[in-house]
Amino acid sequence: MPAGLPAADEYFDFYAGYVRMVPETDPVPAMEAQGGITQSLLSGVSEERSLHRYAPGKWSIREVVGHLGDTERIMAYRALRIARGDAKPLQGFEENEYVRNASFDRRSLADLLAELADIRRTSLALFRGLEEACWNRRGTASGHEISVRALAFIIPGHERHHVRVLQDRYGIGGNR
Repeated sequence: MPAGLPAADEYFDFYAGYVRMVPETDPVPAMEAQGGITQSLLSGVSEERSLHRYAPGKWSIREVVGHLGDTERIMAYRALRIARGDAKPLQGFEENEYVRNASFDRRSLADLLAELADIRRTSLALFRGLEEACWNRRGTASGHEISVRALAFIIPGHERHHVRVLQDRYGIGGNR
């Protein structure tokens, strides 16, 4: 298990906000609890409402959920590669292109939420199965050094960020 929060040199500045959103010293229980919270928050959103965009050009609620799944898959894949000692640099990804090419609005919110839950289960299986030495391994992603531990914290931090956006800008959960 990770020995506390990742140090600032374990990730690049772009991810600092996500890491700060996870004050817990172990990201695995944070991920375990979070999956149910996010599912519960979004389960009350109707299929019609899930197509809502809070402003022109912004993602729909379905697209936000799809983005959460894509990003978690990518971060977990990066963690897997680095944990297994793969030293090859990992490319970045352009989130807007991913969303644009995914056609998330053609899928039901229920289907996207089920997929997000499946992705979380596989991420948890990966992180629960890591040996202690793996957590400190570092690799290169998007041209920057990053540790497995940092990636494990980025996953729940990224989701917390988007849940806050869903609450504050989309009015999900009564915050609007």
